Amino acid sequence: MSAIEVDRLSHVYSGAEGGVPALQDISLSVEPGKFVVIVGPSGCGKTSLLMMLAGLRHQSSGTILCDGRPITAPDPSRVGVVFQEASLFPWLTSLDNTEFPLALRGTPRAERRRRAEEMLNLVGLKGFGARYPHELSGGMKQRVSIARGLVQDPPVLLMDEPFAALDEQTRMTMGHELLRIWSKTRKTVVFITHSLTEAVYLADEVLVMSPRPGRIIDRITIDLPRPRTYEMMATDTFGKLRERIWQQIRKPE
Repeated sequence: MSAIEVDRLSHVYSGAEGGVPALQDISLSVEPGKFVVIVGPSGCGKTSLLMMLAGLRHQSSGTILCDGRPITAPDPSRVGVVFQEASLFPWLTSLDNTEFPLALRGTPRAERRRRAEEMLNLVGLKGFGARYPHELSGGMKQRVSIARGLVQDPPVLLMDEPFAALDEQTRMTMGHELLRIWSKTRKTVVFITHSLTEAVYLADEVLVMSPRPGRIIDRITIDLPRPRTYEMMATDTFGKLRERIWQQIRKPE
């Protein structure tokens, strides 16, 4: 069974003159434990698609299945989400921010504290649980956000450009760290980015979207060995994969 199955999904935003078509006839399948990256030009509907996969927005037509069941509303037991902004509560510590989703579900305090500490350790923030967001760097805030997305142990993790606001050096480090976390948890990951280098470095498969209305116009298997290394970025294979993505994105309609 696929972790995610999308069949003939389309969406139109209501408005003047019949609305604005955002997504058109999207079908895709993501196998359990795979790391899939979605790229495309600005405004192509990448984030809209991700929000629909998360149950945070409803499509106009088509179906979305997660673990064989429809996604019609947010379901943190099946799908976790990490947004572009860390969106941490400034009055809560890193530990309290991480365990917040469990507190909403009424998980006993001892259990949610254990899970939150485990996740902070996993993302490399052992010893930072008592720190508040203003005491953390941008990369550390995103680590807390990832820990919060993992704390309910969903099989699927959706990530909407989580490193976009970081400087290049921190972004590369965070990408490498994300692969480390993924290798330990084996979650199914769907990741949105505008960085073609990041896409090739992270992915098992890259899905390329067209300008609006967004369609899947290419599916590229990234057959680089794992674990990935920074040195791979200098290889001809890496460059050719990146160029193939770029040629698809830059094509005029």
